[in-house]
Amino acid sequence: MVWLANWVMNQVLVKSCYGFARKLKSHGFHWGDLSSKPLHQPSPFPNIAKCDLECRGSQTLACDFHKVLLRTHSFFPYFMLVAFEGGSIFRAFFLLCSCPMLWILNYEMKLRVMIFISFCGLRMKDMENTSRAVLPKFYLENLNLEAYEVVASVGSRVFFTTMPRVMVEGFLKEYLNADAVIATELHTSGCYFTGLLSKSGLLVKHSALMDYFGDTKPDLGIGNTSLHDQLFISLCKEAYVVINEEGKVMPRNKYPKPLIFHDGRLAFLPTPSATLLMFMWLPLGFLMAIYRIFLGVFLCCKFTLALGIWSGLILNFNDKNQQRSESNKGVLYVCSHRTLMDPIFLSITLGRRLTAVTYSLSKVSELIAPIRTMRLTRDREQDGETMKRLLCEGDLVVFPEGTTCREPYLLRFSSLFAELADEIVPVAMNAHVTMFYGTTASGLKVLDPIFFFMNPWPRYDIQVLGKVPRELTCAGGRSSHEVANYIQRQLADALGFECTNLTRRDKYMMLAGNEGVVQEKKGRRFC
Repeated sequence: MVWLANWVMNQVLVKSCYGFARKLKSHGFHWGDLSSKPLHQPSPFPNIAKCDLECRGSQTLACDFHKVLLRTHSFFPYFMLVAFEGGSIFRAFFLLCSCPMLWILNYEMKLRVMIFISFCGLRMKDMENTSRAVLPKFYLENLNLEAYEVVASVGSRVFFTTMPRVMVEGFLKEYLNADAVIATELHTSGCYFTGLLSKSGLLVKHSALMDYFGDTKPDLGIGNTSLHDQLFISLCKEAYVVINEEGKVMPRNKYPKPLIFHDGRLAFLPTPSATLLMFMWLPLGFLMAIYRIFLGVFLCCKFTLALGIWSGLILNFNDKNQQRSESNKGVLYVCSHRTLMDPIFLSITLGRRLTAVTYSLSKVSELIAPIRTMRLTRDREQDGETMKRLLCEGDLVVFPEGTTCREPYLLRFSSLFAELADEIVPVAMNAHVTMFYGTTASGLKVLDPIFFFMNPWPRYDIQVLGKVPRELTCAGGRSSHEVANYIQRQLADALGFECTNLTRRDKYMMLAGNEGVVQEKKGRRFC
């Protein structure tokens, strides 16, 4: 038995070292790419750039997803998004630590390990939220333009991928109008993933294509130059390959659907190298966030702004409003809404005491806020009385969108503010981050300021526009809806954004599956 155990161990070590040496010799060490590089050979199929897009409306397409529609070489960033956003920071760290092992393993074992780490013990509900609210942004940003144009030209689309179905099906059906998604199935137990594959194992694309289409052949097939993909697309009547996997970047104006809402904390594609840098920055970033929050909350003085800028905060301020208040009431500042810090930055840059009204602010954030805040009730009459009273006491900041939006769009403005004041000053605000988003729809809102200030160089652009002319307000005979639409258009033009009719309710229904109203906890739930 000892002899047998030694022999097995020797075989494992020899094969592992041999595989490692072959990889090192063939590809060299590339930290950013953890996907196995399958054997490539000159393809007998033409480049996808030569595909004619005309008269394909009645044709059926069979298409690979990874390395064809997506420009990224590795599965790793998408599994990291599942681990970090759907799981926890500890799961994400464990996945990062597995990188040296992943680099040595073959393609199938690599996928199995990443699936196990990312999904073992993960709630199905958390994966659904990640698939719906987080992954589509990164898929859209990494679409291959040439491949997408071919996909969009056909009438029926069937996608095949070795990635887990739960990671791709929602995106492919909602954004690319997929008729079917054939992918790897995962094993579940109750409301949780086990991290194992179903009995069918990893998807074999050419076998799956034959099983799905039977004796008929799809009209068009798209793959890459790997032997497996060439076998896959050889079963189609007409086939093309994506030779330049990096492809052309998909511009925002060509997205299949506008990307208006998305959730999650990570603002970058978490490749292995980028994720490593993030974890190296976290300790310093957390201390930097505490320091910046301390400046705003406890050290409210004329040096606060200078100390914040010294710490890496970038603040661009432009005040075009030279007119002063002509009444005894306060000025009503109507702002676009990017993060919970909007009114604080506006108060600091204006050098004036402001009161902010909000619908959803955590009790901790409300407690430590350096400016006065007032919670609204969503009762139009009651909220109107509250805001009128606050205007009589001083300047007031309102956010008619009712919630934050990360992308260059403005949500529909509530018209309540237009009925309350004749002196209205629009303020165009925009926030820029590089590592973490300072907003969330389904996470803990109390962490929003911490995540925002953990960015190495968080940036705020604040542009105070001129006071709205009296003849364009309700006092000048305009309706409250006309005033709200006029100010929305003004702010959109100043920011370079687009106006939408979407509301706070639309955002939360899309991202969190609820209407954004906190419900009382009636009991403990496990699924």
